[in-house]
Amino acid sequence: MTTAELLYHLPDHPHVLQAYIWQKVDLAPEFPELTRFLDFWQREIEGPLHSVRVASAALTRAAELKFANGVFTLH
Repeated sequence: MTTAELLYHLPDHPHVLQAYIWQKVDLAPEFPELTRFLDFWQREIEGPLHSVRVASAALTRAAELKFANGVFTLH
């Protein structure tokens, strides 16, 4: 799952930023779906992009756990 936060300038008020959240299953690190969406945005949407932040389950994974052999006693 990939989530992108797009900040863009409002066409009527260029000094105001608006946030748009995009979420879809995508393949990291190439992100073909996100790239296709950003190409569409630049081609069809009037609000110019300010910035894009990306978070992906493939980029942030849980730490690997390893079990230790032994018994530990705590008081």
